Amino acid sequence: MRNILFLLLIFGFLGCQKNIKSSFLEGQAFGTTYHIRYFSDKGTDLQSGIDSVINSINKSVSTYDSESDISKINQGDSTVVVDSFFREVLEISSRIHRESEGYFDPTIGVLRNAYGFGEVKPIEIDSIALDSMMKYVGFDKVKLLESGRIHKEYPEIYFDFNAVAKGSGVDHIGLYLEKNGIKNYLVEVGGEIRARGKNLETNLPWTVGIETPDSELENRQFTATVRFADEALAASGNYRKYRIDPSTGRNFVHTINPLTGSAEMSDVTSATVIAETCGEADAYATAFMAMGFEKSVSLLKKLPKVEAYLTYVDEQGENQVYITEGFKERMPE
Repeated sequence: MRNILFLLLIFGFLGCQKNIKSSFLEGQAFGTTYHIRYFSDKGTDLQSGIDSVINSINKSVSTYDSESDISKINQGDSTVVVDSFFREVLEISSRIHRESEGYFDPTIGVLRNAYGFGEVKPIEIDSIALDSMMKYVGFDKVKLLESGRIHKEYPEIYFDFNAVAKGSGVDHIGLYLEKNGIKNYLVEVGGEIRARGKNLETNLPWTVGIETPDSELENRQFTATVRFADEALAASGNYRKYRIDPSTGRNFVHTINPLTGSAEMSDVTSATVIAETCGEADAYATAFMAMGFEKSVSLLKKLPKVEAYLTYVDEQGENQVYITEGFKERMPE
């Protein structure tokens, strides 16, 4: 799963309400770590259920599992009938692909692999190789059949839902908690977050920190905090996830422009997005990274339920920040 901006979870340490117990779970999921904080007056053990949700999602869309549905489809198996989770991320991808005018596209897998961000050894990319691979990129070249099978215009088309599946996985973990009567919780997987209710120890909405784009992994710095409830948050940035070609010295970033096939950085250096679901926030954050600043702002104005905190480089080469009004309202003074 793709590396994104890490988010600092800020938890209070005040007394819990009577009969309400604060619980904390952590572990491995989707190639990264997860942390779950929830409040309940029941002693239900939720660990095995959460593990089951994670395993089910991996079986559906993990490109690292050679036996998953997505791996079989990528290998050319046209008999696979996809499950409801695969359908869900396909639907989110289809909508945001359309809204972003093609800048969000889960069929860029062949490019991610070629640039060295996938599961195979990277190749040397020149204009001829790029033109050849672009033949296998394009969301209009795939469709879900009524039978539940996936039709690909070319067998070589390679799905990669890393920019939406982790966020949707966070949503499904949250939905599992809700089915078990949990109304106040925060689920974080690799920096992607879904929150419901509030932090009952502080009696405030859940609060997370936004990391500065140039923050070092060993010494993270946070530029702002944001409070939210009954929403989700995801972030994307290229400053840590990149690869330098040893033969050419070219710097390739993990956010790939599906319209050009380029792995060059746009003027947006990071995108932190709040949306109704984490799957949507995840996908929009990736789309904004590829779209660049002006196109991202234009799209945000058409999305009343999506808020964003964007860092970008202006025409003078200076670092700038753009914050939507709704995002500002969630930032404590």
